[in-house]
Amino acid sequence: MNPTAGDPVVVLEGLTRRFGTAVAVADLSFAVERAELFGIVGPDGAGKTTTLRLLAGVLPPTSGDARLFGISVAREPERVKPQLAYMAQRFGLYEDLTVAENIHFYADLYRVPRRERADRIERLHAFSRLGEFSDRLAGALSGGMKQKLALSCALVHRPALLLLDEPTFGVDPISRRDLWLILHEMVAEGVTIVVSTSYLDEAERCDRVVLLDRGRVLAFDRPAALQAAFPGRLLSVATAEPRDARDRLRDHPAVARATLFGRNLHVQLAPGGSPEAVAAALAAAAIPTEGIVAIEPSLEDVFIDRVAGSAVS
Repeated sequence: MNPTAGDPVVVLEGLTRRFGTAVAVADLSFAVERAELFGIVGPDGAGKTTTLRLLAGVLPPTSGDARLFGISVAREPERVKPQLAYMAQRFGLYEDLTVAENIHFYADLYRVPRRERADRIERLHAFSRLGEFSDRLAGALSGGMKQKLALSCALVHRPALLLLDEPTFGVDPISRRDLWLILHEMVAEGVTIVVSTSYLDEAERCDRVVLLDRGRVLAFDRPAALQAAFPGRLLSVATAEPRDARDRLRDHPAVARATLFGRNLHVQLAPGGSPEAVAAALAAAAIPTEGIVAIEPSLEDVFIDRVAGSAVS
């Protein structure tokens, strides 16, 4: 198959991986379009890392297949590797080498022609802002700077497809923002990116997402479409006693679901439920509130609702 510009870059067809009797990913089927920022989203144990390792050809599927640029990763995993870069959670930086030495090492590994390296490295420094740290040992970098260096090493051969496994895990908020800006720049230049994350607020930055739970697809769409499809109205309840409020509302007929969100409570109303009914229930239990307001659902609200619905079914 010779993929054209209009074909999806990544196509999963019943992709499944088992480890003994444990199913890590089960029957995944979806596609990723060219120049798309695509998110694989879910908590620890959802199957995100396994999915990316399957796509990278690092791990063979138990059944099913994935095609990258029309090439089967099950039958020809080595053929897909020149066109992609896979950045694992613990990317293989050499901490006793400098920033520059690490980048040149990966340029050698990917056989980047020496006549092209200066321009490529200048471009990498432009978005990573690592140029002034070229002579610093990688082991002396902060967590966020290490991730930027790892991303630079992954991009040095200009891959058409970038697979990133939780690139912002353990990274400070400013570096997280910078990394996402870099990813959007790469997509604007035509790179296709598949990124896994357990941060659902980050997932809202993606063009489309697949929500995974225990290796299975809960939902697949644009974040805004998933949020728009959220059933019922959602309230944010500010109270000094959020756990007591949750326990009080959990079985109330006006409430479909009550979930702790930081210091607040998110309350999904049941059909016929109202903010007034919620306020009256808390007042009857002598639980003080500082405000009850209607809010738009976040992707985290969507995920919680889909997980609960999956458990019921």
